[in-house]
Amino acid sequence: MSKRLLLGFDVGSSSVKASLVSADSGQCVASAFFPEKEAPIKAVKAGWAEQEPDSWWQYAKQALQKIMAEAGATGDDVLAIGISYQMHGLVCVDKDLKPLRPAIIWCDSRAVPYGEKAFNELGSEMCLSHLLNSPGNFTASKLAWVKENEPDTYSKIYKVMLPGDYLALRLSGVASTTVSGLSEGMFWDFKENRVAQFLMDYYGLDTSFICDIVPTFGVQGEVSAEAAAELGLKAGTPITYRGGDQPNNALSLNVMNPGEVAATGGTSGVVYGVLGETNYDPKSRVNTFAHLNHAEGQTRLGVLLCINGTGILNSWMHHNVVPNVDYPDMDRMATQVPIGCDGVSVMPFGNGAERVLQNKEVGCSIHGLNFNRHTVSHLIRASQEGIAFSFCYGIEIMQQMGMNIQTIHAGRANMFKSALFRDTLSTISGAAIDVYKTDGADGAAKGAGMGVGIYRDSNEAFASLDLFAHVEPDTAHRDEYLAAYIRWKEILSKM
Repeated sequence: MSKRLLLGFDVGSSSVKASLVSADSGQCVASAFFPEKEAPIKAVKAGWAEQEPDSWWQYAKQALQKIMAEAGATGDDVLAIGISYQMHGLVCVDKDLKPLRPAIIWCDSRAVPYGEKAFNELGSEMCLSHLLNSPGNFTASKLAWVKENEPDTYSKIYKVMLPGDYLALRLSGVASTTVSGLSEGMFWDFKENRVAQFLMDYYGLDTSFICDIVPTFGVQGEVSAEAAAELGLKAGTPITYRGGDQPNNALSLNVMNPGEVAATGGTSGVVYGVLGETNYDPKSRVNTFAHLNHAEGQTRLGVLLCINGTGILNSWMHHNVVPNVDYPDMDRMATQVPIGCDGVSVMPFGNGAERVLQNKEVGCSIHGLNFNRHTVSHLIRASQEGIAFSFCYGIEIMQQMGMNIQTIHAGRANMFKSALFRDTLSTISGAAIDVYKTDGADGAAKGAGMGVGIYRDSNEAFASLDLFAHVEPDTAHRDEYLAAYIRWKEILSKM
């Protein structure tokens, strides 16, 4: 008897994860990632970051073998396939659909000068009104770097694609992409509703390099006989969903409508909110892309706020200040200190330049510390409050763009395990917080279920999400939280 399974892949820079989800119960029946140690990233020069596209395929194959064995499944059991992937990478393939060079991945910064020059010469109004962003260090600028610095490679390019497009190519043998993906790479013109010809012309890029556009949800291709034989899947299995990791995280938390927000608080912090009208931040402190359900006649934009110095501060405190105290005990120590930490404020920006601060690198700093009054517990709480305040600072930018944030959805991981952090963020932002148990590969699998028509919509697909915690703003102590936040913002403004 068929098990009726949905397969999801999540192509990260550290590993590829695969999940099998029951189409009937919505529960994950098996998941695995490969490699078990962090995947290598090649840095030939400072600021560079590359990976071999074929390695993603090999990792996906290894992870798939594990979960198929764990679930006792066969290729006949898999109804559809969904793909999530690391955003903003560049894969160049030749006419035989083979990679011409290693992929230039999201954290590679070599294209920054190209994007900055384009932004200045084309003009901020042109770029922001059409792309909703600066060309920045995104995929189009990376391709411009290849054109100038590797002309022989550039001359052999047949198609360019994002990491998820490449995995779909290996599965199906067909080169394709999505509007959401094109917008991540700065290849999409929102004003003209087509490929951004003005930026392609500026960089001198050939528009024939752009893959055929397929829907984000729907049949994008089918598993080829060659891939089926290699993976143990069934030839003809449809690939029915594809999304970048942050939009896919939003999908995994059922964040699809205007005003809904998904957040993560790992090494860096991300707030990804859905906007129902075309808008942008004139200072380009947040990025705006086409969300997974964006379509002509239905504006759904994903506004992405990224703060580099968030969970890494909490981790630094753990490893360097209280190395013998685990995270739950750190949280308990923090609760012994009153809201506002008796005047101590911490700026969490010690992990490089911050886009939310207009690319300034202000560093992490502690303010108001009194050696006769304050303790380690004050530092722990002030750090968690500072991280929450940095989220709220970015959320205010999103609100200025017209986003009415009612609820923040988050996975049960990293900073969102802390009740103190959740309470602070909820009270300052005024939004309720729902914390769920989910991950990207599970979300990709359910996205595949939506794309193949097993689920009517995201509400049905994610009805089985396990709610771990629901947090409402602490109205009884709101004034204390706000006083601490105002003090924090005043310090930041002077920096």
